[in-house]
Amino acid sequence: MGFEYIKALHIIFVVTWFAGLFYIVRLFIYQTEAMERPESERVILKPQLDLMASRLWYIITWPSAILTLIFGIWILSYRMGYLQLGFMHAKLGFVVLLYAYHLGCHFIFKEIQKGRTRWTSTQLRIWNEVSTLLLFAIVFLIVLKNTLSMVWGIVGLVGLGIFLMAGIKIYKKYRTK
Repeated sequence: MGFEYIKALHIIFVVTWFAGLFYIVRLFIYQTEAMERPESERVILKPQLDLMASRLWYIITWPSAILTLIFGIWILSYRMGYLQLGFMHAKLGFVVLLYAYHLGCHFIFKEIQKGRTRWTSTQLRIWNEVSTLLLFAIVFLIVLKNTLSMVWGIVGLVGLGIFLMAGIKIYKKYRTK
């Protein structure tokens, strides 16, 4: 298979993986809030949300994460020289953090599927933004291929993080009114 096809498949699975990561945490929020509802609502909401989360997690998100890794390694086999460049070290570091985030989501998923959660819906909203920050870092590094740009990217990520946290606080105030 040609390099461009492998790269295209890698990008497609990155997109579906991120779609799954973004949506699964939204479902965690809904599941957590459903557990706080009256029993008459909870017995309807919780099983449906659990089913949706399970299908998303095992049919879309996990397979996409695995295929992203396979195609990513395959791409690197064509571009082994990238492994000696600083931007690629940084990018792969963020990718490792992304897989750690994915595993963190898996533990949250398992806990919520059992009807338990240690996270509030506000904490989950903040957790949801971690994948956004990682996405920005990874995309800027791979597109710009420059560690100086990475420094500016990190400054931008911190700014984005502050912006997202402010947005979450504003949204929480809006919801409680």
